Amino acid sequence: MKPPPFAYFAPRSLDEAVKLIDEHQDDGKLLSGGQSFVPVLSLRLASPATIIDLNRVEGLGGASEMPDGGLRVRGLTRHREIELSPLVARLNPLLTGTMPHVAHVQIRNRGTTGGSCSHADPAAEMPAIALTCDADFVLTSVTGERVVPAGEFFQGVFTTALEANEILTEIRYPAWPKGRRWGFEEMARRRGDFAIVGSAVLVDFDEAGRCGAAKITIFGAGDIPLRIAEAEEMLVAKGLTPETMREAGRITSAAIEPRDDLHASADYRRDVSAVMVRRALEQTASPLRTGVAA
Repeated sequence: MKPPPFAYFAPRSLDEAVKLIDEHQDDGKLLSGGQSFVPVLSLRLASPATIIDLNRVEGLGGASEMPDGGLRVRGLTRHREIELSPLVARLNPLLTGTMPHVAHVQIRNRGTTGGSCSHADPAAEMPAIALTCDADFVLTSVTGERVVPAGEFFQGVFTTALEANEILTEIRYPAWPKGRRWGFEEMARRRGDFAIVGSAVLVDFDEAGRCGAAKITIFGAGDIPLRIAEAEEMLVAKGLTPETMREAGRITSAAIEPRDDLHASADYRRDVSAVMVRRALEQTASPLRTGVAA
C-alpha cells in the first residue's frame, strides 16, 4: 500500500515546529517515531494533507534529572534509549522494567515515548506507566506551555487532551521515594504484542514495612488505562498480604468495563485482570524491586 499525497515539513527547531502545526492544525499530523502512524498512513486509514516530521527538532529527545529528583523524558526519546539508560533505571525503575514488554527491539529503536502517549492506544504500556507514576505532560504551542496531569490527559481510545496545535514536548515523572517498590505484569498473545490485559503497581513502604501508599493501574481492559482507587485504599488500610493482594484483584475485576473483541471476551479480561493485579503486587514483596530493574 502507498500513502495518499501530502505536503512534508521537517523543522529543525521547536519554534519552527509549533508554528507549522499551528498553521496546519486543521489538516496536519505530527510524525515522531512513526511506528503506529506510518502503517495507518500506508493503509490510507488516515489522509492528512500535511505531515510535520519532528525527528530533526533539536532538544526534543533525551532524559534528564530534575532538581527535585524527578525524571524528565522529552517527547522524542526512543523507547530503547529509556530501556538502556542508567539514569532512568536509577530514577524510575518501573519505567525501565516495563520497556522489554514494549513491542520488539526493532520497534523500540524507533518508537518514542511521546508518540506512544499521544497515540493513546488503550493496550499500550507507556500511558499506563505515566498514569501509575502520576506523571505530568508538558504540551507546547505558539502561546507557550501548559501542564496536564496523566489522570486528565487520556480521554478515550486514541483520544487525549492534546489540542490540534500542540506538541507533547516532555513527560515529568515525580521523584521516586525511599521505600517504593514496583510491579508489572501483562498477558499478550505473543511476546511483543499489545497487552490483552496488563497491570502496573507501585507500593510505598514506611520504615516499619507497612504499606503507606499504593498505586494500581489496569490497562488493555477499557478505553483508557484506569487507576483502581478502591483497591489502593484497601491496601493502605489493611496492609499488603496474600489475601489483600487477591482482594485487590477482585476489586479490579469488578471495577472495569472491558469490551469483547477479536482477541478476548469481556469476561475473560475481567478474570485475567484480577490475576495481573495480584501478580504485580506479589512482585513488590522482593527488595530487588526498589533498585535498578533487571
